[in-house]
Amino acid sequence: MSISIKMLSAGDHGKIIGFDNTGKAYRKRLLAMGLTPGTEFFVTRFAPLGDPIEIKIRGFSLSLRKKEAEVLLIEKL
Repeated sequence: MSISIKMLSAGDHGKIIGFDNTGKAYRKRLLAMGLTPGTEFFVTRFAPLGDPIEIKIRGFSLSLRKKEAEVLLIEKL
């Protein structure tokens, strides 16, 4: 079952399982940043107002805006 990344809390682990069909404009950019299906990540923190979201993926920290992050279909681990 896929969920949105905003449903996770800081410290949660997740795995990318795909992309939402409405986010075609962001898909190419997210793939270029290494956010490919099957990749596991760790939610580091959320900014005080919830935007951006920082995740640890493939050994580096990555900040995503909410609008970009909502395109990801994820599974909580």
